[in-house]
Amino acid sequence: MSNQLTLAVDCGGGGIKASVLDAHGMMVTPAVRTPSPYPLPPELLVETIKYLASQLPDFDRITVGMPGMIRHGVVVATPHYITKDGPRSKVLPELVPQWQLFDMRKAVQDALGKPTLVLNDAEVAGAGAVTGTGLEMIITLGTGLGNAVFDGGCLAPHVEISQGPVRWGLTYDDYVGEHERLRLGDAHWSRRIRRVIAGLRPMYMWDRLYLGGGNSARITPSIRAKLGDDVVIVPNDAGIRGGARAWELEILGRGQQPSKGMGM
Repeated sequence: MSNQLTLAVDCGGGGIKASVLDAHGMMVTPAVRTPSPYPLPPELLVETIKYLASQLPDFDRITVGMPGMIRHGVVVATPHYITKDGPRSKVLPELVPQWQLFDMRKAVQDALGKPTLVLNDAEVAGAGAVTGTGLEMIITLGTGLGNAVFDGGCLAPHVEISQGPVRWGLTYDDYVGEHERLRLGDAHWSRRIRRVIAGLRPMYMWDRLYLGGGNSARITPSIRAKLGDDVVIVPNDAGIRGGARAWELEILGRGQQPSKGMGM
């Protein structure tokens, strides 16, 4: 196992937090956090990461998790950062082309001068949760719904389930996102989570499903008891702690070396 220290950055719709991890994924210092600034062009997110890093001890490499379709460290699409005030606010047309195909890995690596890995935020959280055995899936519940799949510890190509239709013309983000939890209350929202899991189970046929993100803890006890033995709720800090292990999972899955920046 590498003894490198990893700057792990978890970019969310409402806040961005970062910490430095040891080789075991344990924080060597408390996480620092700042609200996600809006409007948020790519350069401002890079500067925000740089600002958080300046408050933390030195590190050898960087892992960034952010919402959306991230492919080889490049942003194909991101749902929140193209808006005026954050999730569910007006999309600013001028931000769409700025984010589309933005090489986030290169931008962060150039700004901080350290090898960098950029993944979807649920993929990073999954890296902090999976055992590396069998077909494992993670669903993160927060501003919206995130997801990632691992087969034998190898990260599978990303599928953005959050943008898929679920019911009444709603996407999964619309159906179980934070705004709906606040509108419905935890009990009704938890029943929706159970319905989503029941719908996804025959599609993925996972050996184990992890539920992460800040809202997974809000699933009511009565619904937790009905989710099945193949479902495990994991702490929200997996989105940070997975930052160290994500490098090793990528090596196993794609035969690449951390010194090349991963995310490739």
